[in-house]
This record gives sequence, structure tokens and C-alpha cells, in this order.
Amino acid sequence: MTIDARTVLPIAERAVSIASQIIRTKAPGVITAKGDRDMATEVDYAVEDAVREFLSRETPEIGFLGEEEGVSHLGDGLMWALDPVDGTANFLHGIPLCGASLGLIDKDTPTLGVIDLPFLNLRYSAAEESGAVANGSAIQVSDARELQSAIVAIGDYAVGENADERNRPRLALTQELAARVQRIRMFGSAAIDLAWVAHGRIDATIMLSNNPWDTAAGVIIAREAGATVIDLDGSPHSMTAQATIAASPKLVADLVELIAETRKAVVLDRNVAE
Repeated sequence: MTIDARTVLPIAERAVSIASQIIRTKAPGVITAKGDRDMATEVDYAVEDAVREFLSRETPEIGFLGEEEGVSHLGDGLMWALDPVDGTANFLHGIPLCGASLGLIDKDTPTLGVIDLPFLNLRYSAAEESGAVANGSAIQVSDARELQSAIVAIGDYAVGENADERNRPRLALTQELAARVQRIRMFGSAAIDLAWVAHGRIDATIMLSNNPWDTAAGVIIAREAGATVIDLDGSPHSMTAQATIAASPKLVADLVELIAETRKAVVLDRNVAE
């Protein structure tokens, strides 16, 4: 099954409006532990349930993947991917850097994305080959050319099982970036990282992870705004990539080189320690 993403963009917008209203008006409620320092609120589940129900009525032929409850049904090559509250820890602590993120994935590639940041009054959206907008106005990636003048966001550090091992490359990367870029930022939301690359508010983001509900919407929004979105090795990003790197095109080569050098250093340090 194929579909022109532009035809379902209004449906995605309505779905995210439902999510945004719940996030704006409901308190976090009971907290459900998902693992070490990982949690979901009542709002996460309420948003996911409401959006799933709406999309199952409006687009029954399209599958649905939610962060909290997984796949509810399979589509014929098409899948909605929802993070009901991206930045749950922020939301729980009253930090306004959080929102709903809904992407449409065609096989392995996102073709549509809507991100709503209700406490910042910002809505980002894009459909393949149609450009990206913020609150209805066209946006584009920054024209940053050098790392020393770039603001680079990084993804959260790992928690849970093997967190120390998984954080080795993250901490090493942070150290290398600190020595080379203008500033590092950690917003605690993959959706915000990608949307703000698209909007030119930051120049790049590096996340050493790639969950479809986290990244599907932001990846297509960033791409449609002119960003280059890649995996660790510089190959085009897909939903099965190891990492999610989005940047102003002129920064990409330097970032790929920096990441490769950092990964080699981490391996060498590990071998010496052993």
C-alpha cells in the first residue's frame, strides 16, 4: 500500500491536537515505573489511547505503534508512530520542554510528521516533498558552516541495564564536542532536538539511539527543512539506524569525523582497560 502523505496530514494534525489538549489540561497523575529511572504518567497512557482510537477510526488501513503499549495493529507497509509525551521527565517536573510527536512511516522511512509543544505554543509539521512549517510558516535549517560557531544538542544519557557501558561513547562524545563547538545543549526531548534543527534554533543534534516513536516525526520535519539526517557512519538515516544525527548540511562531514574518532578512542580505552 502506498499513500500520498499530504492527504493524511490533516488527520495527523487533528490527532496531535487531541494529544496536545490532554497534555495541557491533565496533571501527570499516577506514575508507572518502566525501569531504572524510566517512567510513564497517566497522561502518557491517556494520550496514546485517545490518539490510537482516533486514528483507528480515521485510517484503519494504517498500522499503529505507540511508545507505551507497542503495536496495536499492523498496516500494509504503513505505520503511525506516536510518542504521546516526548520528554516525560520534563513534563513530570513542570519543565515545558515536552510534547506529542506523531510520524507516519512507509516501510522504513518517515513520510509525515507533526510535533506539538503545547507549553511553548509551537506546532511543527511536514509531509514528504512539501517542506516544513512551524505554526504555519515555512522553516529551514541554519546555515552554520563551522563547529566552533554551532550549538549542538545531544540526547539523554542512558539509564537502566548496562547504562555505564552505553554511556561510555556518550560521555566521550560530550567531552569532544565541548572542546570544539560553541555550546552543547540537552533538552531531554528527541522531538524538540529534531524540530529545532529544522527551525534553525540549533545547528545539529546527535542522539546515539533511534526509537521510531521518538524520531519518526522529527526526522521528516528536519529533512523537509533542509537538514541532513544520517546514521553513525554517515549513511542516510532510517528507522533501523543505530543513531539519529541531524545537522545543517555544511556541518555533517565534521560531525561524522568527530564521532568516528570518538568511537575509536572509546574502543581503544576499553581494550587498554581489559
